[in-house]
Amino acid sequence: MIASFLGPYRWLSNFHPAPVVLDGVTYPTVEHAFQAAKTLDPLERRRMLLQPNPGKVKRLGQRVRKRPDWKAVRLSVMFELLRQKFAHAPLRQALLETGDAVLIEGNVWGDVYWGQCGGVGQNHLGKLLMRVREEVRA
Repeated sequence: MIASFLGPYRWLSNFHPAPVVLDGVTYPTVEHAFQAAKTLDPLERRRMLLQPNPGKVKRLGQRVRKRPDWKAVRLSVMFELLRQKFAHAPLRQALLETGDAVLIEGNVWGDVYWGQCGGVGQNHLGKLLMRVREEVRA
């Protein structure tokens, strides 16, 4: 089991640099693209793109005017962005080298949707990463 995306597993985090494309625009990290995908406003998306680091873009993403279908599409958006991230050869190889380990986005900030906090949570990010890993193996 990989219980968090810190230290030697930091590359599993959406904050890890890996260019991905959303609607024809290249973003420096999955986090940048994911936060931009929350809104349909081109100015807000541009603001996401220009953020100097993923932490800032995540905070900005908490304040955007969300698209009406966001809850319905957020998992598929994340899955597609992760597919792109792990299409990069070094990251793809690193993901494969996790073998059959259960991937858990363990955190202390209380995110029980994308990860787990104190062993509790839905761990959607970890589950999507394991799906990408299965696709890469095929």
